[in-house]
Amino acid sequence: MARLWPEAEPFNLLDDSLSADLARDGALTEAMTARFHALSRYALGTGARAILFTCSAFGPCIEAVAAELSPMPVLKPNEAMIEEAVAAGKRIGLLASFAPTLSSMPPEFPDSVDVIPCLAEGALAALDAGDAATHDRLAAEAARELADCDVIALAQFSLARAAEAIAAATGKPVLTTPDSAVRKLKSLLA
Repeated sequence: MARLWPEAEPFNLLDDSLSADLARDGALTEAMTARFHALSRYALGTGARAILFTCSAFGPCIEAVAAELSPMPVLKPNEAMIEEAVAAGKRIGLLASFAPTLSSMPPEFPDSVDVIPCLAEGALAALDAGDAATHDRLAAEAARELADCDVIALAQFSLARAAEAIAAATGKPVLTTPDSAVRKLKSLLA
């Protein structure tokens, strides 16, 4: 936000138990959706003019919030990046550091494009261990497999930190979920 839209006044709400509850329950529940509604109502009460959620595993919960708050912009984490990737080309490299994302995210793209999945093996573990340099190096090395794509989309917010290294390694445009989301929010609220 500070780099792409410095005049915006962002703030964060966090319910870090949602991911643990989803892992425990194995599926989204009505109670989880209710928590998303509660978070969004809180944000609305503070004067927020838009909401960006940052965990794609909760897509149906986010869609429920978007329906309730329409026409207020409510974005899922990947939607703006997917839109930009589709506009950039037909062959889209999708780099992830969390393997399950490579199963869950490709169906979010339209059938009109070819999504080429690629896992940056070990990158997330390196980042979790506090080794950001190894994370970035492993992401860039893995991305070389996507050098024949029109554009490379980074599947997690955490991969955004490696975007420059990935672009340098592949010579391709690289899209990140946070940058794409900020650009879309800025255009929606302009």
